[in-house]
Amino acid sequence: MSQVKENDTVKVHYTGKLGNGQVFDSSLEREPLEITLGQGMLIPGFEKGMIDMKVNEKKTINIPVAEAYGEVRQELFYDVKKEQLPPEMTPQVGMGLASKDPEGREVQFRVAEVHDDYIVVDANHPLAGQDLTFDLELVEIK
Repeated sequence: MSQVKENDTVKVHYTGKLGNGQVFDSSLEREPLEITLGQGMLIPGFEKGMIDMKVNEKKTINIPVAEAYGEVRQELFYDVKKEQLPPEMTPQVGMGLASKDPEGREVQFRVAEVHDDYIVVDANHPLAGQDLTFDLELVEIK
């Protein structure tokens, strides 16, 4: 029986959990994730955890911060004057915002703090700074 190796295209069902067991994402109610390994589309720990799996195999992998979304980086917090926001916006902590970088790519932010005349936005990935656990089931190796 074949096993997953680098650069394979695979289909996998997954359930991602935070350290406290809270589920943050799952493919169980939809189609399995189809991905070609080695293209940098997944966090490194997820790809590593799939290597050597066989079709229909299930396993749980624990991914440390360094192989997930990395540590929270303070340089990705920015002060934004409220006058720069749309006038109808009432910013709230946790609210998602989007902007364009100088190259025109969309960048996602979350409001981290709200002050009288400015807000602090966080451009870190929402799962930065967290160890993650994934329950995997390999569905297919293409």
